[in-house]
This record gives sequence, C-alpha cells and structure tokens, in this order.
Amino acid sequence: MTFTALHRAVGSPPGPVTDDLLDAAVAAGASETSDLDWKEELPPAKGLSQTDFPKDVAAMANSGGGVIVFGVREAQKAATERLDVGDLDEAYERALRAAAVTAISPPVFGLTVHRLGVVGSRAVVVEVPPSVEVPHLIYRGEYFGAPVRNDADTVWMKERQVEAMFRARFEERRHATEVLDALLAEASAGRDVDRRAWLIAVAHPRLPRVLHQRDRAEARAVFSAAAQLALTYAGRGGIHPFESVDRMNPRPGLRRWVAVNSATGERAIWRESWATLHHDGSVTLASAIGGHATGRGTFFDGGETEASGIECAIADFMALVRTTAEADGTGDYDLRVAMPWAGDGHLLILTTDNHGYVFDGVSTPLHRFTPVEATVDAREPASDYFWHVHDLARDCVNQGGISTVQTIHPPERDDS
Repeated sequence: MTFTALHRAVGSPPGPVTDDLLDAAVAAGASETSDLDWKEELPPAKGLSQTDFPKDVAAMANSGGGVIVFGVREAQKAATERLDVGDLDEAYERALRAAAVTAISPPVFGLTVHRLGVVGSRAVVVEVPPSVEVPHLIYRGEYFGAPVRNDADTVWMKERQVEAMFRARFEERRHATEVLDALLAEASAGRDVDRRAWLIAVAHPRLPRVLHQRDRAEARAVFSAAAQLALTYAGRGGIHPFESVDRMNPRPGLRRWVAVNSATGERAIWRESWATLHHDGSVTLASAIGGHATGRGTFFDGGETEASGIECAIADFMALVRTTAEADGTGDYDLRVAMPWAGDGHLLILTTDNHGYVFDGVSTPLHRFTPVEATVDAREPASDYFWHVHDLARDCVNQGGISTVQTIHPPERDDS
C-alpha cells in the first residue's frame, strides 16, 4: 500500500498505483506539484545518465519524494491527455535505476517503476522515495548542483539551501546513532550476559512511520511472515530464535508489539528469545546463543556459540526487517548487531568439521565482539536483499575466525 501524489489528486485512499488511478488523475486535470511531474516521453536509453532524468530524480528526492509520470501531455502544468511511451523492457527499467545510482551523489536507491496501460496509452510511473541523504547532487563535468522542486518547477538550490541540507543530513546521522544506541540498550537490559552470550540485533528505518499504530493481527502477520521468510534464508540447519517466541500472540508494549519468549523449563530455557515490532517500524531481536545444549543434559559453556546459531539469528532478524518494511512501505534501515558476553573466559564461535561435528580448531577467542553495523534497503529485489543477509552473518562469524557462512546460501550474484 502506498499513497502518492496521484492518489491525492483524485482523493483516493492509499493503494497500488494502477492504470485506472492514472486515468482518473488525467481526467481531473491534475496539476504538477512539488511531488508530481508530468512527462510526455521517456528519455532515450542510450546516454540516460546525461539526460534530465537524474536531475528530475534528485530534485524529487531533495524535496521529500514524489512521482514522475511518463506518458502524459500537460498544458499550463495541468494534465490534458494520455500518450504512449512505447514498450519498457527490463533492461531499460534497470537502466533507470542505475542512472539514479551512478549519476547522482549520494545515490538515490529504491526507485519503484510501474508500467501501466496498453498499446496506445502505455505509461511509466517512477516513484522516488523520500531521502535523508539530502542534498543529492548532479555533476556535469567539473561542476555540480543540487536540484530541488519549487512547486511545479525544478530549480537549483542556492548556497544557503545546500548548507542547510548538509546540516540536516549530519544531524540525522547523529540522531540515527542515538536511536540505535537506545534500542540496543533496551533490548539488552536484563539479559544474563554473565551466564551466557546473547545476540542482540536492532534496526531502525531511516524514515520512521508516523501516525499509525498497528493492531495485534497486523503484528501477528508480520512476525509469522518473517518466520517463514527466515527459513528461505537459513533453512533448518540451526536453531532459529523465531522457534522460541510466541509469534501468534504478540503482547502490547510501549508503542510496540512484543513476541515474548516461549521456551520454558529446564530443557528449553537455553533457547530463550524475544522479538519486538515498534509502531515506527523499528525491530529488535534478543536471543541467547551461548550455552546451548550439546546433548541430553549437557551444554556448551556460556561463552561458546555455534556459528550456525548466529547465522539463524541473523536470518530471523533480517527477515523481520524485510517483512516489516513490506508492511509499512519503508525502505532504508540502519542495523546494528551486538553479542554481549560478560562471563568468565573468552567468547568462542564454533563451526563444524567435514563430518558435521563441532570444531573449534579455527576459532579465535574474543575478548569482545565488535558490534556490526550496516544500512540496507529493505525494498531491494529479493536476491539482492538475500546477499545482505549473507554479508551481515559473515561479518559476525568472521570475528570469531570463521571464514565462511554455513547455512545462508543466496543465489549467485548477477554482475551483468
């Protein structure tokens, strides 16, 4: 579900971008605004980065996001009729996204491209997401500028506007760090890290949701979808934290829903896990990963963790980020993963040998696990996001001397 300038122009509630929606906006003679730009035809595919397309995308991103519609004639800024832009194949769609990345600095990620209509009235709607990385700059040779929408026109920012946007960007980065600090401290509070190591993972959307409080059914759907998605990332080769939380009955918390630990009793408490889904789109996962059972009545030491367990926890966490973003329509997330351990001895990440037995011969004893941070676009194609899951897990296990990821196997990268 999304709400764009097209929805606003015809008084439509949030929903998909459809051909009927575009027809209604044109019939209503919708005027161009700061977040709506009519274009008669697509720019040529050859030399796309040298056309006005990057400038138009950067201007929208610098102005809070919006839609660029190709295939509509306008007069005095108001839509008058539908045109036909021709066929848009996948190669051209990739070129549009590539131009937004390579011809704009910093890149604009997360473009959504909608192909609408039939022969004779084919149109393309490009959704440009809002950005906190403003100002986005366009380079022409040795010169650069920062375009911005001024109602229906695209203009170039003056020096003071550029300065103010840079200041806002740096302030946002400082705020994002503070938010992750607070989420991590909250998710870590009360964990018995002196007895066993924990994995604490937190994520916060760069553009948080506002004015929406999800209900229990919505939270249940997000948690359940995440549990299923996590199995496509890591399979059942290890212990998933989502197996130990009550996903079907999330409890209310302070502006959040909490999937409480459901692993109880002496035989199961070593699998203790908690997950939270905040109303602003933030998510957290806390899972005991040290001291797991090795057999009936036998356990690892509190500082001994299995690489497969870490990977499964990362898979569950990243699946929760993905399904939350899909439900909320959010995109970029700041992530942080920590593994606190305050007991005796070092933290040790264990792998398995060629016969599947636990092996510590390549493990590097850790005095302290360095928190891993990343920023990901949760709207990326599934295969690209899968690689983020892999890379985050790899960064975690690498610290313990483990060179390869055991259970997370994304498809081969397409470098074409």
